[in-house]
Amino acid sequence: MKIAILSPVAWRTPPRHYGPWEQMASNLAEGLVARGADVTLFATGDSLTQGKLAWICPQGYEEDRNADAKVNECMHISYLMEQAHHFDIIHNHFDFLPLTYSRLIHTPMVTTIHGFSSEKIVPVYQRYNHTGHYVAISNADRHPRLHYKATVYNGVRPADFAFNPAPDDYLLYYGRIHPDKGTHDAIQIALQARRRLLIAGIIQQQDYFEEMVKPFIDDEQIRYLGSVGGPARSDLLGKASALLHPIHFNEPFGLSVAEAMLCGTPVIAFNRGSMPELIQDGRTGYLVNTVAEAVAAVEALDQLDRYACHLHAHEHFTTDRMTADYLKIYQSLR
Repeated sequence: MKIAILSPVAWRTPPRHYGPWEQMASNLAEGLVARGADVTLFATGDSLTQGKLAWICPQGYEEDRNADAKVNECMHISYLMEQAHHFDIIHNHFDFLPLTYSRLIHTPMVTTIHGFSSEKIVPVYQRYNHTGHYVAISNADRHPRLHYKATVYNGVRPADFAFNPAPDDYLLYYGRIHPDKGTHDAIQIALQARRRLLIAGIIQQQDYFEEMVKPFIDDEQIRYLGSVGGPARSDLLGKASALLHPIHFNEPFGLSVAEAMLCGTPVIAFNRGSMPELIQDGRTGYLVNTVAEAVAAVEALDQLDRYACHLHAHEHFTTDRMTADYLKIYQSLR
């Protein structure tokens, strides 16, 4: 089976630091190659894969600020579609734009919907409801007006996240610095629980960082580490006593949640979006609704078994599990 994986071109695939859609495209491509599939990854020219790499954009437009995002996206998508007849399956990780080609080609296209940036994009998905073969990354993120082939949870590579049974005493916030992700609430939880907090992630909204985050950074109790990727990510996640995930939106999945649990680190999250599907409340973390409840959950961390966190993530959120689920979908379309 010849499979084309269409990754976004905002960042390299896999990303150096941030880029969750690129990360999932990479994890799936490598998982398929490991199972013997003939995989071509359509991504940026500096991307890495054990399969074949096809590219027309040298770098991600977020890493080359001279690039025009729309030009790169149009060139990239059309580059694959012009070669669609060479493949048995196209797997689209690039949101709704590639769907506009789907009635012009004969190759079945699976589209993983990684979330909805706006309700305004839903009509595009609706138009291709009967040809799109949509996959949700959580049941919580299924849109009521769309038809889905399946729900497949994102999978992370176990080799990248080592289990740590003996953590340090710090709490961790790992994600975008943005109001939706609740960085400011993580700070308040740590302050009220009298615990150290390490913050890692890209600053996605500068004024929010300056007003709500930076004033609390003292490099003692509250530290900001910047963006942390690669092997350092596993070390940071694994040594945390808990990951704080106080989201203010209905998050479609939450990669850092799965990654933390794979390391054995429990997660304290606001009970929104996909969090009840990822976290077993009282076993692999705590689902809370307020800062006060999160503070109480910090005090109850010693009641959780870190190995249970690891086993839960290993059973549900690995690349191998994700790859097997997608292969079933591909086979059903042949």
